[in-house]
Amino acid sequence: MSAAYGCGVMAAEHALRCAWVGFGGSAGDESITRLLSRHAEPHRRYHTATHVMRVLEQVEEILTAENTPGIDANAIRAAALFHDVVYDPRSTTNERESAAFAVAALWKLRWPESQLALVHHLIEATKGHNAAGMEAAVLFDADLAILGAEPAAYAEYVDGVRFEYAFVDDDAWRTGRAAVLHSFLERSHIFSTPTMAAAREAQARINLAAELNALTADR
Repeated sequence: MSAAYGCGVMAAEHALRCAWVGFGGSAGDESITRLLSRHAEPHRRYHTATHVMRVLEQVEEILTAENTPGIDANAIRAAALFHDVVYDPRSTTNERESAAFAVAALWKLRWPESQLALVHHLIEATKGHNAAGMEAAVLFDADLAILGAEPAAYAEYVDGVRFEYAFVDDDAWRTGRAAVLHSFLERSHIFSTPTMAAAREAQARINLAAELNALTADR
């Protein structure tokens, strides 16, 4: 994302502001300032501005590799920028509220209604990460890229999510987390784009299975 708008390599906050400018906004707009404030909430450890920056970067890598004509790349980028703006681990409405936040922000930039509808749809669909269409496939693969990261990075991600669910006791965490891991491992494929399937599918399954085994061993 940053490369697409000539932003280069930079810290997460600046990268996100630069992304917003690429959509037609100003780096000091209330919308991007509020987004950054949300991502600095004290209960977050993984779902921070750094995560969003990495998703945006991954979106660009996938778009470049796939080179698929006819998709709305800016809608994917906007969905990536806003997909976790509302994040409360106790809530079941994070995706819907994040989608509404995105639409309100982009409406101020006079984005067309059809594009706003797509952004809204993409963000809401991150609740289950079941891709339907190339735009969704790119976004979800970018968001889930951490699953196929090297083991040390994956372990850091798991630690971050566990911190965010500190209100859940260990037994409940093991049960709930195991269900999530099973749901991914039972899929015929975790990644939907050829690029990510080739680069990260095998490692993702190794990471998920290893974590699941560790959870089982802790019982």
